[in-house]
Amino acid sequence: MHVPQFHVTDDGVRFHHAPSRFRQIFDVPEYAFSDIGRDDLVLDIGANAGAFCLRACRMSRHVTAVEPVIPAILRQNITLNDASIRVIEAGLGDGKPAVCTWDEESALVPTYPLSALVEMAGGCDFLKCDCEGAEWQIRPGDLAGIRRIEMELHIPPISGPPSPALLDYIDRHYDYTIERKPCHDVLGVMGILHATRR
Repeated sequence: MHVPQFHVTDDGVRFHHAPSRFRQIFDVPEYAFSDIGRDDLVLDIGANAGAFCLRACRMSRHVTAVEPVIPAILRQNITLNDASIRVIEAGLGDGKPAVCTWDEESALVPTYPLSALVEMAGGCDFLKCDCEGAEWQIRPGDLAGIRRIEMELHIPPISGPPSPALLDYIDRHYDYTIERKPCHDVLGVMGILHATRR
């Protein structure tokens, strides 16, 4: 029996069949991103196998993906889809090397504050962030200039406590909702932040 070499989603995105000890995310129904513009600078932090960035690059010519644990699989999927996406092998953090873990896979990688990742990407209009609790290390001022945010927010035991300063900054500068969907009604996930700068 012939086993297909890749999985094709309903909207035509292709992903390699790669045996692994970790989840490879192929769909991202929790994120709203139909408002990405052709010239928007899109930054996908926690890109995993590419589910978000591969769809975002259909809308924008400027997509950067940050992935600390499985960048090789991400790159394979970018090539498989003939996509133009820049990959940064790192994590969001305080600038010191850190061990990032996804399911049963771990990697010691450099980390960068959001401001440095934005600079490496050439700017950021649209931020998608799903980084297993590292979002609370974002310095509020690093969001300056970012028009849209789609971010998974974590709570203990996945992360430390939420950052009141970050939440206060978002409250003052963005119109937003924090949405809990059934697929995220799990221990350690607060919900998905959908935010648009006022």
